[in-house]
Amino acid sequence: MKKLVAVFFCFLPFLQQANAQQNPNPGYWQQHADYSMDVKMDVKKFTYTGKQAVAYTNNSPDTLRKVFYHLYFNAFQPNSDMDALLMSIPDPDSRMVDTKEIRGRKIHESRINKLKESEIGFLKIKNLTQDGVEVENNVVGTVMEVTLKTPLAPKQTTVLDMTFEGQVPQMIRRAGRNSKEGVALSMAQWFPKLAEYDFEGWQTEQYLGREFHSVWSDFDVKITLDKDYIVGGTGILQNNNEIGFGYEDEGVKVPAVKGKTRTWHFKAANVLDFTWAADPNYIHDIYDGPNGVKLHFLYKNNPAIVENWKKLQPITAQLMDFFNKNVGDYPYSQYSVIQGGDGGMEYSMCTLITGERNYASLVGVTAHELAHSWFQHTLATNETKHEWMDEGFTTFISDLAMLQILPKEDLEDNNPFASTYKSYYNMVARNIQEPLTTHADHYLTNRAYSISAYSRGSIFLTQLAYIIGWDNMMTTLKEFYSQYKFTHPTPNDFKRTAERITGANLDWYLTDWTMTNNTIDYAVLFVEEIQKNQSVVTLKRIGRAGMPLDILVTYQDGSMETFYVPYTSMMWNKPNQYIEYERTILEGWGWAQPDYKFIIPKPKNTIKSILIDPSQFMADVNQENNVYHNE
Repeated sequence: MKKLVAVFFCFLPFLQQANAQQNPNPGYWQQHADYSMDVKMDVKKFTYTGKQAVAYTNNSPDTLRKVFYHLYFNAFQPNSDMDALLMSIPDPDSRMVDTKEIRGRKIHESRINKLKESEIGFLKIKNLTQDGVEVENNVVGTVMEVTLKTPLAPKQTTVLDMTFEGQVPQMIRRAGRNSKEGVALSMAQWFPKLAEYDFEGWQTEQYLGREFHSVWSDFDVKITLDKDYIVGGTGILQNNNEIGFGYEDEGVKVPAVKGKTRTWHFKAANVLDFTWAADPNYIHDIYDGPNGVKLHFLYKNNPAIVENWKKLQPITAQLMDFFNKNVGDYPYSQYSVIQGGDGGMEYSMCTLITGERNYASLVGVTAHELAHSWFQHTLATNETKHEWMDEGFTTFISDLAMLQILPKEDLEDNNPFASTYKSYYNMVARNIQEPLTTHADHYLTNRAYSISAYSRGSIFLTQLAYIIGWDNMMTTLKEFYSQYKFTHPTPNDFKRTAERITGANLDWYLTDWTMTNNTIDYAVLFVEEIQKNQSVVTLKRIGRAGMPLDILVTYQDGSMETFYVPYTSMMWNKPNQYIEYERTILEGWGWAQPDYKFIIPKPKNTIKSILIDPSQFMADVNQENNVYHNE
């Protein structure tokens, strides 16, 4: 069986580049924002002040009378919604709680609830104007509602100016000060950020620590802080000659810094966010990536980790090359891997990751966060509602990359998707699954969210490869990226891309896998010899979800052949994935029919075994009944 699983990985690298045509949906539109920010950071008090001007362009067909901002740092306060969720969910994020056992029962205490006034996070807005005229605002938790003085008509631009004050919270989740690994500042989701307005309206959910949805924006950001701090993050540094960032080893003489501070000036075009990190003890390396991309690595000058971070650099270039070839070209000129945060989190043109890991773990987290650049930060689906598309697709392609790039002795399994299926089966067995249409913040358990977003989302692709064939699926992935990059596509856009590539009807699959808890369970019931040289095989669909079936028959003499049972809802037959074996295409099996029979034109005593899905990519929840052995 493992031999047949391995057959699928022979398709790497996958096919030719798909033709590009930007977003084929008629009438598509998206908003745009141009940010200019000047920020001054007090590294001793962990407070900062900022001036922000945003030119906001309304490309929608609607006249907007209000706009909304996210104030994410307000979540890091006692009694916030994030704090409340930590106290109510049965399995809160272990990074955000302290756990103790009382009389055999685990009690979770929110770390946010314990923050002192000088340790909380906040954003306070001052002097907010629209085109120079003061406007009213109302802050509720992490969302600010702004009533415009002048409604913003379609195809018009307005300028929103403000000053703001912020405090960096103690490191609780993703962003904060003084991480466990000693990174001073992890500045993610740190500024007043315009909420997304799209075809579904305003996206203004409170921040609870999971996913995001953002406006495509250009950023011009100046950050002034203590001169001893090294800064890395989103965008391209504009004042290299003043800062000397990356020039230290190239013999370039950098002017001495006058005074106690220096200003870092970054610009980034067509990105979703602006993130940065800073520490006085960073090592900064630059490595040449594919297509002229500069790869930046910023990590603590800790002798215990330096070797792994040096080894990581050529591997990161190989990972980027793999994603370029199998999804599409990375669209920016730089990418930074930065030690910071509390685990691993993707941001525009950079990631913050914890760096005190073994080598395989360091490569793994980098592979995953880098892969997000293609899905969340170039395709940019609404991951608050379709988190499985971002996290799942990222998990799929990064796992595939690890198989090709990391030495086999560092891999846990030659099947890179084994753990995703194991997690999904475990979730089903525990009866905690929820539909993938569940909002990312509203899962009943963190475990169900995590398995759904990462594992079940990844299985969506591997199982689609089982349904339409691996080459068709990978062509679909590349075509999807080519046509929908920078356009916030939906699950239906991906489904329609696969349908255009193959001609198959796939609405049944998108519906069953993402909108229901239906499971797949097929069984070989029995084999009967009805007459000489003819055996009848009876199959049963036990689960509520239907599927086409690949069936492998092995004979006593060691020979094999396959039978393919089409699923009638598809109105299409997939190409033969087992080209080394003879294949028979049988009549279709419709969802309403619980049983199915087919004939093998050989005596029963010549049959050794019959196996449903030798690839193991169909997520059948009970594989014990998938096989028949002729004892």
